[in-house]
Amino acid sequence: MDKVALRNFAVNAKEKMEDDIKRKLELMGITEKGIGEETVKEDDYLKINGQEFNEKEVKQREKIIEVLKTRGKNEDFKKCFNEFVEEIAYTWFNRIIAIRFMEVNDYIPDGIKILSSDRENDREPQIIREVFDTDLEFSNDEKNNVYKLKEENKIEELFKFLFIKRCNKLNEILPELFEEAEDYSELLLPISINDEEGILRKLVDEVGEENFKIKNKNNENKNNGIGLAGLYNIRISNNIGISSDEKGIGSQVEVIGWLYQYYNEKKKNEIVGMNKGTIAKEDIPIATQIFTTDWVVKYMVQNSLGKYWIERNPDSKLKDKLEYFVTPKNEEIAYIDEKISPEEIKFLEPCMGSGHILVHAFDILMEIYREAGYSDREAVKNIIEKNIYGLDIDKRAYQLTYFAVMIKGREYDRRFFTRGISPNLTYTEESYLLFDNESKKILENSKKINMDELRTNFYLDGVTTDDKQNQVGEYLIRTFEDAREIGSLIKVENFDYDSFDRYLDECRDRYTGSLMGEIWKENVYSTMKQIVKTAKILKNKYHVVCTNPPYLNKYNPKLKKFVEGNYKDYKGDLFSVFMVRAFDFLVEDGYSGWMTPNVWMFIKTYEELRKYIIEDKKIESLIQIAKGSFYKEATVDVITFVLGNFKKMDSKGLFIRLDDYKGDMEFQSKKVLEALENKNCGYFYETNEKNFEKIPGSPIAYWVSDKVREIFEKNIFFGEYGNTKKGVLTGNDLKYTRLWYEVSLKKIGFLLRNYEEMIEKNYKWTPATSGGSFRKWYGNLEVVINMENDSYEIKYCNNNNFRLRDNIYYFKKCITWSEISSKLLSNRFVPEGVLFGNSGPTCFMKENYLLYLSSFLNSTISMSLLKFLSPTLTFGPEQIKRLPLIFSESFEIKEKIDILAQQNIDISKEEWDSRETSWDFEKLSLIDRKDLKTAYENYCSHWRDNFVQLHKNEEELNRLFIEIYELQDEMDEKVSFDDITILKKEAKIVEIDNSIPKNFSSESEKYLYDRGVSLEFNKNVLIKQFISYAVGCMFGRYSLDEEGLVFAGGEFDKNKYSKFISDEDNCIPITDSEYFSDDIVTRFVEFVKIVYGEETLEENLKFISQALSNKNDAPKDIIREYFLKNFYEDHLKRYKKRPIYWLYDAGKKNGFKALIYMHRYNEQTTAKVRIGYLHELQKHYERRASFLKDEIESNNNRKKAEQELKKIKSQLDECKQFDEKMNHLSSEYISIDLDDGVKVNYEKVQTGRDGKKYEILGKVK
Repeated sequence: MDKVALRNFAVNAKEKMEDDIKRKLELMGITEKGIGEETVKEDDYLKINGQEFNEKEVKQREKIIEVLKTRGKNEDFKKCFNEFVEEIAYTWFNRIIAIRFMEVNDYIPDGIKILSSDRENDREPQIIREVFDTDLEFSNDEKNNVYKLKEENKIEELFKFLFIKRCNKLNEILPELFEEAEDYSELLLPISINDEEGILRKLVDEVGEENFKIKNKNNENKNNGIGLAGLYNIRISNNIGISSDEKGIGSQVEVIGWLYQYYNEKKKNEIVGMNKGTIAKEDIPIATQIFTTDWVVKYMVQNSLGKYWIERNPDSKLKDKLEYFVTPKNEEIAYIDEKISPEEIKFLEPCMGSGHILVHAFDILMEIYREAGYSDREAVKNIIEKNIYGLDIDKRAYQLTYFAVMIKGREYDRRFFTRGISPNLTYTEESYLLFDNESKKILENSKKINMDELRTNFYLDGVTTDDKQNQVGEYLIRTFEDAREIGSLIKVENFDYDSFDRYLDECRDRYTGSLMGEIWKENVYSTMKQIVKTAKILKNKYHVVCTNPPYLNKYNPKLKKFVEGNYKDYKGDLFSVFMVRAFDFLVEDGYSGWMTPNVWMFIKTYEELRKYIIEDKKIESLIQIAKGSFYKEATVDVITFVLGNFKKMDSKGLFIRLDDYKGDMEFQSKKVLEALENKNCGYFYETNEKNFEKIPGSPIAYWVSDKVREIFEKNIFFGEYGNTKKGVLTGNDLKYTRLWYEVSLKKIGFLLRNYEEMIEKNYKWTPATSGGSFRKWYGNLEVVINMENDSYEIKYCNNNNFRLRDNIYYFKKCITWSEISSKLLSNRFVPEGVLFGNSGPTCFMKENYLLYLSSFLNSTISMSLLKFLSPTLTFGPEQIKRLPLIFSESFEIKEKIDILAQQNIDISKEEWDSRETSWDFEKLSLIDRKDLKTAYENYCSHWRDNFVQLHKNEEELNRLFIEIYELQDEMDEKVSFDDITILKKEAKIVEIDNSIPKNFSSESEKYLYDRGVSLEFNKNVLIKQFISYAVGCMFGRYSLDEEGLVFAGGEFDKNKYSKFISDEDNCIPITDSEYFSDDIVTRFVEFVKIVYGEETLEENLKFISQALSNKNDAPKDIIREYFLKNFYEDHLKRYKKRPIYWLYDAGKKNGFKALIYMHRYNEQTTAKVRIGYLHELQKHYERRASFLKDEIESNNNRKKAEQELKKIKSQLDECKQFDEKMNHLSSEYISIDLDDGVKVNYEKVQTGRDGKKYEILGKVK
């Protein structure tokens, strides 16, 4: 199947059809803004905007207006208009696709194609040429009209007429899909045989017939094989569902499901993207429907329905034909001494979508019937009427499933369409729709009837005469009030719904003919017939339930109330609710097959669900699909499994773990088949469910070894020594948290010891943990939280949930980690004085345990054990506290662990603090030597030694813990160099050939060489750090006279800068030539000279330029180019898009650029930049332009002078435009508040009092 072509077609078809329908409506004077007035109107004639409408079209337009006005009475007209357009579009889309499928497979009763030609290289549909050879019936007037249209060559009009005739004719054999269309929908039919960009041409010309074609037709009445494996699945040999084409071509009605998913793809993305909160009722179907991968469907159905039959029929050969059937390693099947006929089996799909699962069930049931001696005709009738049942909340999905099942019947029985067989499929209708909008309008106008009573009262005098049956009607009205949200989760009482169904027909036949009776028949009767059909299916018991349920955990109020009221212990997600609901559908020994997210296997939210399944049910088999494999369909990690509605204490579940085999779903299928062929593959497991209870929280950790289970069973847990917690939750991090360097240093409360001291000293900001990227031992300390006045703003100025508990732990030493990881757990030491935040969970313990527990969490042992508790890489307090903890009995070993851990913390802290983004940064290590090259070489040597020491220590800690836990046979101490979390920006590990002996300048080099790697430092990164520090010294943030942060808010003291004078007016221009004596390059050169001395200046500048660029230009030119083009971009990255140096930037011509330091900004800064630098630079440009004109006139270097003059003029023009913006803002004397943070202030200084934004600063991107 060509899914790319299908997707492109469906996505574009939706957009094209809806646009065409809107254009048709616009021609009628109807838009989303409302309904326009007619230009000319007569009884049989209408003219709007020059467009003429005949009598029939006038009536159709009036009906459209009536529908829109009625729908929009209590709602936004625009919303109703767009919903109306969508409804018309998808109705015609479904019909067009169904007709295309039928004509490709010659399923149109008369065999004449409607959308395409039967001749090569002919684009005119066959029906145009053979109109009277069809089985369509024409009146004399219609025949005459056909002749007339042909004579006048109005082929487009003729085609639409015939297309509608065909749809109406197909109502006879497929009434649920080809419903009698509202007359007005014909007027909006968005189809054309001439529009090259239209749906018809795209469908016929660009979506190949092979995507629709049922191949290997072998559906004659034979009992020696299953015949055609089905609309979804073509087979070869004797296996059900194997594709006949390795390239994936040859799929069948599965194409309908894919087209439906792709058709809704854009809207689904919009719904999910817009709704960070709950999903509206009308959006639930689109937001939750996911097409189930073909091999997963086969696995689910074969191991539920197929298994149920095989266990009761020892002589059955069905097993040999089920490609994904899972058996134990010993291949023994536990047969059940119970006979069941094929006709007794009931199979339910409660969330049927487009019918993929039911179609494969159809195939397997056909094989079962054939095996039992039935003819294909008998089998088809029984399957549809007795075996398969389906429900959905979405009528569109129901229609597609209906089509798939009916086509399936036609595949096996040529005369199926003539037999009047209807499937047990339905959609859940809501009882509040008992009266349609038109009827309500009539009743309201009568002013005699209370509409609220009509909504809930089934009774109608003279019609509903049986009180007992009326009670059933009232019950169904109450039960189905919100059925479109709740769907098959509804439970119905054990009434006789067949009797009530007959009673409805009796009531219909006796209605009095009154207005009320007529409306009752049209509304109550039709809706109640739909509801009672659903109730019958909901009441039944089934041998097999199989589905891919909706994945949704953000419930709207009604759905939330229902779920919490009926499934409180399993409310984590709709999929878990459906898992529990399915057991009520099943007979005592039935099976349910599933595809769901994998989270229920591990996380605390689903602990009660796991407990329920482990204690009372049976996991028959389960396939854990590799992370990321399903992302093409949905961004969720999934599993597929089969549950038994019984408990067998002595039997084992069968599991396939694909976690180590990354790849798409096709690759996953391949690995499953390999495991089924070779059960000793290493990823096929058998285990008893009682083993899951040996691990806290009972995760479905089927791959755990006996030794690991023993560790969990016999040892204390981490939580007994460490108090794991989540910290301060602000409820609004954008408002109450900042990166520490955004605010004034004087307002940050470093080194606070406890809560009481926080209250006493009352700093605005306090440092806090915040999770962050993968980093071990120390670091990721960047955030401050507004805790001023005992967190007053968080408590009383906050509309969101917040948490400020456990203040006895505030500012205590602890360890922290990132709750969500893309790799491994990485815990870090947190010194005294740091608050524990929410996204960085923490653990508090007695100080003598801190280093030991920190080492344990950073060891391979903890990560190995965590995989059983949380393979989802979510490491909350609950997961950590459940880790089994073993203390070495040897004092020497415990002491060694502590020493190694402290070394690791010290190394990591030194590395973290070596960057200016650490609040403990003191000075750049590169300035400690006589020249930059020597400083760089010393840096590399020092940090190579530290890197190696850290690696040695981590491997030694792993070795010690592996011995303590006695897991030498299951793991080793090796640590990947990529998992050493220092120097991630400054250096990289490179694999090398270490087969050739060489000399080494250090033991660290040899250590790395022996392991086939080298540590290569990035000179470019380190020099850019040097440049950033130099700029900080220029602005006075740092000083060569004292270490650490010298100024970040408050009063600026010039006396702290004697070696290198800070910039006096907080403005450093960046120009492409040396126009100012204090431009950034001049100041930078001065800085280098002061740090290293004048004698090595040129050498150092060359070293810097070579690190920045490979060009052979003069060093100062390279440095100038870096400042002009790249410095600010690097600054944004370094400070995580919260720049502390702001760039006044005139534009792409580099006409004017100047840096200022945010912490020295005042309300006159913009004016000073404008007058003192922008205007001065404009004067420079003007003088230079005058000089260049003279050069050109004198013919000296004319060409070069002309080029430069052109550039100068463009820069001057840019400056003038920039000056207009600067003038407007500088006159408003805008002030900032550092507490508001960079993001707010950055916008503030660029926004006038009129609210207009003037872009004067570099874009933050």
